[in-house]
Amino acid sequence: MYGQTIIVSALLAAMPLAAGAGEPGAAKGWKQKQFIITFWCPPPATDEVLANVAAENYNLTEVPVEGLDVAARHGLRAMLNNSLLNPAVLDDPAKRAQLDALIERVKKHPALEAYYITDEPGAKAFPGLGKLVAYLRERDPDHLAYINLFPTYASEAQLGVSADAAERAKVGYPQNFAGVGTSDKTVLAYREHLKQFIEIVKPDLISYDHYHFLLSGDGSQYFLNLALIRQAAQEAGKPFLNIVQACNGEKVWRLPNAAEMRWLAYTTMAYGGRGISYFVYWMPKVYGGIYQDGKPSPLARVVADLNGEMAKLGPSLLQLDSTGVYHTAPLPYGTQAVPADAPVQIIGKGEFVLGLFGESGRTTSFMIVNRSYKEPAEAALKIAIPGRKLQELDRKTGKWSEGETLPADRQVKVRLDPGDGRLFRTVER
Repeated sequence: MYGQTIIVSALLAAMPLAAGAGEPGAAKGWKQKQFIITFWCPPPATDEVLANVAAENYNLTEVPVEGLDVAARHGLRAMLNNSLLNPAVLDDPAKRAQLDALIERVKKHPALEAYYITDEPGAKAFPGLGKLVAYLRERDPDHLAYINLFPTYASEAQLGVSADAAERAKVGYPQNFAGVGTSDKTVLAYREHLKQFIEIVKPDLISYDHYHFLLSGDGSQYFLNLALIRQAAQEAGKPFLNIVQACNGEKVWRLPNAAEMRWLAYTTMAYGGRGISYFVYWMPKVYGGIYQDGKPSPLARVVADLNGEMAKLGPSLLQLDSTGVYHTAPLPYGTQAVPADAPVQIIGKGEFVLGLFGESGRTTSFMIVNRSYKEPAEAALKIAIPGRKLQELDRKTGKWSEGETLPADRQVKVRLDPGDGRLFRTVER
């Protein structure tokens, strides 16, 4: 990811997402306990720096072994980075013994959340990674083996798969995804990549990165990537995490502003994402990240406030399953229009993302997001979800409002700032 050159496909299209709940995963393995708020390129694991990380409402940082105690002192979860967390170590008896000793040393540490394994592997690496993930799970089933995947705009060579006709029959096509047809090699290759990753590596979390904001405009595949990841995660019964752009470190990128950062976070949550990671946090000034040469950029405060909102929304979102994600026209590539039988209808004008949530396949809640990060909007909604009152989750307290009684026509209007989202549910009382 660090030095990756962005290649944005010129394909223009969109696709609708079938929103069935995935099958439960294996009983053995890491289980997510909080909405993940983290970053790429961690800071030094010192008391001063990690105290600030915690104050900025992050809950996960990456550390070496000696950083675990520091993370614990500041209430942070930790992802361990160590050179022994490599598939090749399993073929070397001496190094494997060192790995075993490392696992025994850290697995009961109160700060440990995950083992960092690798970033953006091609499919040829999956068998070795699968062995390492299984090895770690056998010896420490309570902690995550973390691997991050390529975005949709990676080449077939990077993904390590083929999108030829023979593969087409294996992976199939999403049905009703706007702009996706039977010759769409982007979808074919990426679906095959995800299929192999899940079947061979058997991850507990699906993490990927996608960098959308370019000097020439916006990329065309952001929602396509979200939809394909969401679909794969649901089919596997696993949560997913989105690594979003928070710098202009590549020549073709532009630096996201506050509304664009909000847009990235809320669209991810509307799709059922259960974690956000920012690329990048702690880097030289030339990379334009959240911290530059150890000093906060203007984006640091923006992101800290956004993190605070996600920390309040997170507990409720973790209790809900994503039951559908829909868009208003014009449909971006990889999206689905709101069906006529959806329990929330958008009856006015405007560009919105509608995320539906519920339990046991029954929709109880929804998030409405302003798809414009440039202009505020008002969403006119008709709500058919059963319930007499409409409650909103307060992003400052993390509690549901007392709620207002829905009118007889069950129509409401919701004001949204650029890129913003709001989470609602209906209740009888």
